[in-house]
Amino acid sequence: MKIKVPFARKANVKIAATLLFLCATFTTQAQDFLYGDALPDAPELAERGDHTVGVRTLNLVHKDQVDILNSKEGKDPMYDRALTIEVWYPSEAPANKTATVSYEEVMGTRGDSLRPLVPFSFKGRAYRDAAPKANKGGYPLIVVSHGYVGSRYLMTYLTENLASKGYVVVSIDHTDSTFKDANAFQSTLLNRAKDIKFVINTIAEKGGSSSKDQLSGMVDSEYIGIVGYSMGGYGVLNVGGAGYSDGMTAFFGQMTGGSTAISALAASNAEYQKQIDPRIKAVVAFAPWGMERGVWDATGLAGLKKPTLFVAGDQDDISGYEKGIKAIYEGAVNADRYLLTYKNARHNVAPNPPPAEALQPGLHIDEYYRYAEPSWDQRKINNINQHFLTAFLGTHLKGADYAEYLNIPVESNEKDWNGFKPRSSTGMQLMHAKAAEANMKQ
Repeated sequence: MKIKVPFARKANVKIAATLLFLCATFTTQAQDFLYGDALPDAPELAERGDHTVGVRTLNLVHKDQVDILNSKEGKDPMYDRALTIEVWYPSEAPANKTATVSYEEVMGTRGDSLRPLVPFSFKGRAYRDAAPKANKGGYPLIVVSHGYVGSRYLMTYLTENLASKGYVVVSIDHTDSTFKDANAFQSTLLNRAKDIKFVINTIAEKGGSSSKDQLSGMVDSEYIGIVGYSMGGYGVLNVGGAGYSDGMTAFFGQMTGGSTAISALAASNAEYQKQIDPRIKAVVAFAPWGMERGVWDATGLAGLKKPTLFVAGDQDDISGYEKGIKAIYEGAVNADRYLLTYKNARHNVAPNPPPAEALQPGLHIDEYYRYAEPSWDQRKINNINQHFLTAFLGTHLKGADYAEYLNIPVESNEKDWNGFKPRSSTGMQLMHAKAAEANMKQ
């Protein structure tokens, strides 16, 4: 006997089958989502570029540096400072290999009994040790500096994305400042800017056309951008020209038993201004630390003359906002500068999303809040950062015209920002101020 199925029931069966198929598809896509992938509402410039990405690890040694952790009574011993860096770059696509790399990381903090080190790994979209892709004249260089504590893998969503758009991107493991080797804070205060300068010079040399290194010919060192988060922001601002205050140098002397090593980075030191690297064409400071602690004064901030993009949460309880990051933005009067603000966000406006391991019950809440923002989807923040850094760095390192993405209404709720999908650009602000010196010349 043939059973007739009513039309409505047939339609319901088809709908159910379709829904099951879509659910399976979405589940697969969700499982395949890696840090930095574009969400459905990602702004236009968040998409990866045309280059496949290679990645490799390098171990460097910065010789004859002040061993500040062993300074006593104003005497500074010297040592050779080891640094590990990760380099992402446009690459050839190796045959019979997938563009999936595994990054080995840890949660926790060395020496903290409440937060023991827990190894974990996560995937990225790059080829490990792939052959670099040749480019006449090389690619602009971007150097990335993490927070305290952190690691060179803290912002892979950004480092991979920028490399895919034609940059050589280098992220530093700052010794004494990573999850694995966290040590007394004076090492971070002194060495952050010094590490960044050293890595810039080293990679510029290795990537030069006359080098015999594997990166030979890869780097156009006349166009350099520096990106820092939290203590990394503290470092890149100093490298960019914002010398530390005399109050900061006095405080450093007190905490180190009389060391004057940091005075070389002070605005009042005439030699400091001679060290500003003209090859650096752009600075990005995510939630830079220090303003509320007297690290800068008006004189120091006036020394920052590089185009600068600040990124902040207006509820930042680590670096501060009104008297912290926004005050730096307002005080850097000689820089053409932007301030991108995530409303209701706190400090974590730069890292990758929380790893799966951070979601396990019983862990210290800060293992999750090392990455997560209380009021924002971290993946969306990542996409927005990719979008604006593509526009800002592309403008200053490649001479590209991204004005339509930067010349937008201050308040994102007024109207849809250019490059954002309808209804998706809410809860943000983008302020822009031109350099006072440029205004005086006009």
